[in-house]
Amino acid sequence: MSWRIVDVVPEDVVDEAFALDAAIPDLDWTILPPGVHARRITALSGSLAAIEAGQPGDPRIVLVPGVTGSKEDFVLMLPMLADAGFHALAYDMAGQYESHDAGPQNLTPPARHYDHDLFVRDLLAVLESAPGAAHVLGYSFAGTVAQLGLSQRPDLFLSLTLLSAPPQSGQGFRGVKRIGPFSGLATGRVGAAFMIWGLQLNVVKVPPLRAAFVRHRLKSTRRSSVSDIISLMKRAPNVDEVLAASPIPKLVAVGEHDLWPVELHAAFAQSIGATLAVYPTGHSPCETSPHQLVRDLLALYQRAR
Repeated sequence: MSWRIVDVVPEDVVDEAFALDAAIPDLDWTILPPGVHARRITALSGSLAAIEAGQPGDPRIVLVPGVTGSKEDFVLMLPMLADAGFHALAYDMAGQYESHDAGPQNLTPPARHYDHDLFVRDLLAVLESAPGAAHVLGYSFAGTVAQLGLSQRPDLFLSLTLLSAPPQSGQGFRGVKRIGPFSGLATGRVGAAFMIWGLQLNVVKVPPLRAAFVRHRLKSTRRSSVSDIISLMKRAPNVDEVLAASPIPKLVAVGEHDLWPVELHAAFAQSIGATLAVYPTGHSPCETSPHQLVRDLLALYQRAR
């Protein structure tokens, strides 16, 4: 089946973005591009590592990576968004990579596990760290966090983008290709171990420097955070009605070879009134199709204006 972006984009723009993505070389993901700077943000769970580009005071974009991911997943996108006149910021979630010291142990009173509330309160703290509302992108598990954040504080959101996010609430893995029917049998710890094993062995065959960076950040990421997040993804709250009622522009962006079938993402997008964009890639369009994704984000932000 052939999929297209719901909003029609000029063919020459599509071709240019596709060509730029196809020309991306293997690169050292630990080196920040010119104009991208590191910072820390204080949240209830602790100190969160972030990177940003653009001028403070410009319209804001907050990008949140998923489990075992990091802010560097958006490092190719940040300069493009800054050049378009935005102040774009990405941060590591609590327990992940350079935010590994942030977590439930820092709460008052301390808690034993990472939960939805911790991640949502961290997101809201990031959004409240500068004046005004922001465009928010949640990648994979962070898509669920962003949905919950919107349901609690819609005043902080100008738009919502769900990138490769689970398209089903409840046991979110049940629709995953091939392993979905068996995913309910594994505990969070088993699921986390399987996920980390696949990343360390580079099962999806990402380029060598990217694979080296993935293994590097896994050394810092807390295994307990990964286990807890996998468990959370098996009991995701349903806020579809809240999303559908929200007047802000929404985008569901996925690769055609994502973990979940495109049909599930399409049905989810329709149910919440979102535009659907599908790219010729896998679970990580922010890494492999950043020019195409930024093109569609800018179109989304134009509608928000």
